[in-house]
Amino acid sequence: MMKKVWFGLAGVMLSGAFLFGCGKRYESVSVTEQATEDVNADDIKINSSTEADHTSDESPGDYYTFSERQEKDGMIRSYLTGEMVDAAIGNRRPVAVMMSNDKAALPQYGINRAGVVYEAPAEGGINRYMAILEDYDSLERIGSVRSCRTYYTYFAREFDAIYAHYGQSTFAKPYLANVDNINGVEAIGNVAFFRSRDRKPPHNAYTSGKRLNKAIHQLGYSQEYDPSYQGHYRFAKTGKEVTLQEAPGVKEAYKVYPGYKLNKPWFEYHEEDGLYYRFQFGAAHKGDEGQIKVKNIILQYCPAAHYATTDYLNINVQSDSYGMFITEGRAIPIKWSKDNEFGPTHYYDMENNEIILNQGKTWVCIISAQDSPNVELYGKQ
Repeated sequence: MMKKVWFGLAGVMLSGAFLFGCGKRYESVSVTEQATEDVNADDIKINSSTEADHTSDESPGDYYTFSERQEKDGMIRSYLTGEMVDAAIGNRRPVAVMMSNDKAALPQYGINRAGVVYEAPAEGGINRYMAILEDYDSLERIGSVRSCRTYYTYFAREFDAIYAHYGQSTFAKPYLANVDNINGVEAIGNVAFFRSRDRKPPHNAYTSGKRLNKAIHQLGYSQEYDPSYQGHYRFAKTGKEVTLQEAPGVKEAYKVYPGYKLNKPWFEYHEEDGLYYRFQFGAAHKGDEGQIKVKNIILQYCPAAHYATTDYLNINVQSDSYGMFITEGRAIPIKWSKDNEFGPTHYYDMENNEIILNQGKTWVCIISAQDSPNVELYGKQ
C-alpha cells in the first residue's frame, strides 16, 4: 500500500484567503461575469533573476529561454515541450483541439501527440480536454471534437494557438472573438471536420491534420507565431533536469489523484522512464497511440461558480491562486498569476521563483478551488 503524504493543500492555503506579493486577497467569482482583473506587476518578484540575465536559447543557467530561439541542423526547441523538433513544426503555431472525455467517445484520437493537455471540468461533472499539438500533419483522425467553454479560449491564447472546437456555450460565444478559432457549427465546419460511422452523435465529430491545415488556410490565419510571443514555460537544460529534491515544501508524489469525481483519474510515476502514466475510469487512459504518459503535471486551483442559475461553470483563470507542480516523483506547492488577461500563466514556488519544467509533455489539471481538498498524493510504496 502506498503512503499518503499530502492532500488538500489549497484548502489550507485558501482558507486564509491570503495571497503573495503585496497581500492581494483571494476573491470569489461572480456568477454573472468572468473576472479579468490584472495582477499588479509589483506583486511578484522572481528572486534576483530577470530576463535580461538570460537572453537566448543557449543562455547561461539551468533553463532555456526563448527570447532568441536558434535553429540548429534543421531543428529548433519546441515552445510546448522544450525538446528539439523539426524547425518547420516548431516555428508553426500549434492547434488547440477541444476533446470529449465521455466514455462513448473513447479513445481520444491524437491526444498522445499533444505537447500540453488541459483538463477542466464542464457541467454535470464531466471533464473535457484541450490538446495542444504542433506535430499533427500526419494524423488522419483527431478528437472527438466538442464545444467550447469560456476558460478554454484563454488557455489557447496563452500558447498563441489556433483553437478548434465544435460549437460553444452561450456564455463562451463572445470570448471566441479573442482567439483565432475553427468552429464546426460555422461554414468552415464542413471543411475542418467530418463525422465518423463508428460513434453516435455528438461523439463522432473529428478533424485531421489535412483538414486543419486546409481550414487554417481558408480562414486566412497566420501560421507564424506573433512576433511578441516568447513562449510559455521555462524548460530545464539537458543535463540540468529538475528533481525538486531541495525545493521548498517538497513531498513525494508517486501517485497523484486530482480529485475529479466522474472519471476519477490518477497518475502513477514510473522511475524507469521518469514519466507519469495516466489512468481513469478504473483503467489505463489510452489514446489511439497507447497509454498517455507525461513528464510534468500542474494542478491549478481556480475560483469557480456557475453562470446565474445554469449548470455552466464560470472558472476564473485570471485572478492569482495556488496549485502544485509535480515531476520526478515529487510535488511542491506553487502560486500562479498572469501579467495580463491573455498572456501566459506564470507559476512560482513558495520563494517566488518561477518554476522550471522538465523537457517533455505537460498535463494541466484545472481544479475548482473548493474541490482542492479532494486532491491526494501518495509516496513511494
